[in-house]
Amino acid sequence: MFGVTILGNNSALPAHGRHPTSQIITIADEEILMIDCGEGTQMRIRDFRVKTSKLNHIFISHLHGDHYFGAIGIITSMALVGRTQSLHLYAPAPLHALILTQLKIADSTLPFELIFHPLTKEELLADEEKFSVSCFKVFHRIECYGFIINEKHRPRKIMPAKAEEYNIPLTFYKKLQAGEDYSAPDGSVIKNQMVTIEGKKNRSYAFCADTYYTEAYVSAIKDVDLIYHEATYLNDLELQAKQRFHSTAGQAAKIALKAGAKALLLGHFSSKYKDLSAFESEAKEIFPNTEVTQEGVTYIVP
Repeated sequence: MFGVTILGNNSALPAHGRHPTSQIITIADEEILMIDCGEGTQMRIRDFRVKTSKLNHIFISHLHGDHYFGAIGIITSMALVGRTQSLHLYAPAPLHALILTQLKIADSTLPFELIFHPLTKEELLADEEKFSVSCFKVFHRIECYGFIINEKHRPRKIMPAKAEEYNIPLTFYKKLQAGEDYSAPDGSVIKNQMVTIEGKKNRSYAFCADTYYTEAYVSAIKDVDLIYHEATYLNDLELQAKQRFHSTAGQAAKIALKAGAKALLLGHFSSKYKDLSAFESEAKEIFPNTEVTQEGVTYIVP
């Protein structure tokens, strides 16, 4: 499964049963990633029964409290339950010193290695066997980054019976999965398509963090399958959105349309709105395959 579980979808203040930004990305049911960690994220993890033992990478988009105030709580709770495996934290550089200060004041020592990766530029952040994560700049009041998560499937899938029929050794299977032909000891060549079939399509997900409307980052998220975009305000407050470095529902839809995405999720709603139905209506006028996120719901990347 490649899915996005919403832990919090509100903006600065918790309101109307909604909480500050945080979400869990599940990849192949083997590992989960976290994007942003607003205040109260620990409680949402408990509410939705998220297994933090599978959480090895946390990505923080920027250092406004509603996106990172929950980080120290998650980290110290992992220590309390006896975590020993390393934890990777990706965030703007000042967060590292802040966390170290918090641990020092509490006279706390972590039983695991906290590996901090400062966000300083657009780049590949993590390159694992089944996924990769890169970041791109968005345009907020302070330094802010979005994230792209890509699945990594082998391009070809082996047909074991066929591979055995042609006496292809197991040591060559990775090369078969990568699309290579096999040269047998007698000089004959076994074409790749004779022993493999096309593998699963690699899907992609883009998290567009707090930003005013601009097309400057559209090229970075071009052709992703699913986009999550902040939609703090409705369209009638477009001027206010720009002044506060945020976007409207309609502007989020424009980004999804220009990026050629398959689907759009809206979030980061202002606390001034209790009813969110208008957000979906306004966005769907521009980009029909839009959903207003709900906390606790997992959205599958199409």
